[in-house]
Amino acid sequence: MTTPSAHPASPDRNARAAGALVGTAVGDALGAPFEFDIEGVFTRRFPTVAQAESNGMCGGRGWSPGEATDDTQMALHVALSLLERGGLDPADVFARFQRWALSDPMDIGLQTEAVLRSGLPWDRAADNYAAHHHRAAGNGSLMRAVTGALYFASESEEATGRAARVVSGLTHGDPATGEGCMVFHRLIRVALDGGDPLDAVEDALAEIRPGLRERWAVVLAPDWLPEHATEFNGAVWPALGSALWALRSTGSYAEAVIAAVDSGGDTDTVAAITGGLAGAVYGIGAVPAPWRDVVHVPLPGAADGELGVWRDADLVALALRLAADRG
Repeated sequence: MTTPSAHPASPDRNARAAGALVGTAVGDALGAPFEFDIEGVFTRRFPTVAQAESNGMCGGRGWSPGEATDDTQMALHVALSLLERGGLDPADVFARFQRWALSDPMDIGLQTEAVLRSGLPWDRAADNYAAHHHRAAGNGSLMRAVTGALYFASESEEATGRAARVVSGLTHGDPATGEGCMVFHRLIRVALDGGDPLDAVEDALAEIRPGLRERWAVVLAPDWLPEHATEFNGAVWPALGSALWALRSTGSYAEAVIAAVDSGGDTDTVAAITGGLAGAVYGIGAVPAPWRDVVHVPLPGAADGELGVWRDADLVALALRLAADRG
């Protein structure tokens, strides 16, 4: 990839923070109409980057053009809790998730829905699900991790890693999901400071619990490709691996999210994760204007006084609040 230092006008930290959140929503919305399609469908429809930038935010399958999904919706609920409570309050985040799940979102993951509707308290629901289901390492906590990553980026590496695992564990009890979110937090942190997140992968891997490190090392390796995945990219490992591959193999925000969507499968989530990383690397100015103009995030479960629909300017303002130095 083209590293940030290679650009004559490297974006500042605020531009990177705004890029991370808007980039997540845009990637999410770009991928939503192509979810569960096979590899290559997006570029067969939009063969060039210019065509994708002009017409790629097309909507379909019930999604309006630019409409973001549960990925970004849940990320916003995390953000609003962090800002209102002045830090991480897991019980409050879980309650917001429950209110959202009961507000008829257009899309919700099967595991997430089962956990939130289980009737169990916030500190038991996800663990109970994981104990009774073999496949509990979905990407549904990684998809929403960008707002927590922005909020804790100015704190210690230990604090951001702990927060990543706690928020992940509210709905995903398999410890592999928390480790994936920790890696994502670490990479966003590096990108916000102007570094190349790909150079930080080895250090992040060293922080993964020993029993889980080997499997993560495989999918985060520089030579890993989406076709090497041993499970559907709805699982946490190939979802993050595919996002890093998209970032590594392209040279712009648009190219990265297009590659993510074109890889097929769980396109909205892989593109949302990719969009967060690429937005933090290239900054808000690199996110194509035609995509930003139409992106919007309906927010089921919004409390009184909270926005029911979030648009580009709202997301930028929220990102700056999240990434503000609270030290």
